[in-house]
Amino acid sequence: MTSPAEVLENHTLAVRDGRILDVLPTALAADRYAATIEVDRSEHLVLPGLVNAHAQIAPLPGHTAHPERLHDGALLRIAEMLKSGTTCFCSLGYFPEESARTAAEQGLRALIGIPIAETASAWAKSPGDYLTRALNFRDEYRGHPTIATAFAPDMPVAISDGTFGRIATLADELDSGVLMVLHESRAAVKESVIRYGKRPIERMHSLGLLTPALTAAHMVHVTAADIVLAQRSGIAVTLCPEANFRAGEGPPPVASWASSGLRLSLGSGAAGLGNDVATGLDLWAALRLLILLSHAPGASNARDPASVALQAWDALAVVTRVGAAALGLDAEIGTLEKGKWADLCCVDLRSPAMQCASLLQPHDLAAQLAWGGGRDIVSDVWVSGRHLLNDGAFTRLDWATVAARANDWREPPVTGE
Repeated sequence: MTSPAEVLENHTLAVRDGRILDVLPTALAADRYAATIEVDRSEHLVLPGLVNAHAQIAPLPGHTAHPERLHDGALLRIAEMLKSGTTCFCSLGYFPEESARTAAEQGLRALIGIPIAETASAWAKSPGDYLTRALNFRDEYRGHPTIATAFAPDMPVAISDGTFGRIATLADELDSGVLMVLHESRAAVKESVIRYGKRPIERMHSLGLLTPALTAAHMVHVTAADIVLAQRSGIAVTLCPEANFRAGEGPPPVASWASSGLRLSLGSGAAGLGNDVATGLDLWAALRLLILLSHAPGASNARDPASVALQAWDALAVVTRVGAAALGLDAEIGTLEKGKWADLCCVDLRSPAMQCASLLQPHDLAAQLAWGGGRDIVSDVWVSGRHLLNDGAFTRLDWATVAARANDWREPPVTGE
């Protein structure tokens, strides 16, 4: 994922201790390395695992009142991600312990947002309690091979300048990332102006939080001045178009963000909206929506000649290389380079969707993936070299048991008798 023209045929990827040891022609690999395990995936394509940069895996929509279901709900969401080739996700919400525990248990890579707020929740009761728990949680997972953490202030409009000042100081002292939902709705922008006299991004700038350490999710209702301020600050941006549509807020300005030069990533958004409707975790569908929105009439800003539509290769980079960079993980994942973790997604080029796509775009593999990609083409997934999905079957997750327990949750139908 470093060059549009770089597709290596008849190559072998060697892995040692979970990291990529070498990428070389298959004819040389047998002579150079004595493998303890060999996986033959002829007529397949290996690419970096997909990165879902904004998701919520616990609790499932409609099940917040059932703490006993948190773990199984998280397992369901992780199963959904693995089946679609996602190897890394960024989780927000008030159940960071469950999200981290389940991800680590199943071997998936995760950046866990540690919630900070000023109202009581299942996680903490006061601003001081939130910050104390955040630091303890961060210490618990420091140095973990697959779990990273970042501060995640919830509902910025409801957090005082004083609390944000403490977050900014801690993030700077600890070299920590900050995850925040900004400009996700007209109401949120309006409320910020009423309370603080500033738009959300302007307020974050005045508080010292608009830095390259910030990853701002949604960024739907923005002006040209907002985008310029984001560019000057070097923040990362995560777009969640499906969640925006389902919340009734319309799409983000995809073409403008794609042309901004910022680290751009893609996410599912929250697992549930106000009506308890779950957004899907299939990044392939979200990827196509992202491309289409950038090509929609009026998507490219006539007043900004640099505003252009996304092409297939660029969109694939958003969910791999650049997506990893948006989460501060690009030194470890996102490309198939020596020394990086072997977080891999393998797709079957013989699948019906890819066969059809190859007829329509015979010389453009990136376009074939972008338009033909989906759960049905993903055969294998590795995270840190661990084979978590093998020829479509889970190797660690006990799907039969999880599905059976989930089936028991369902309420019996109302018969009217």
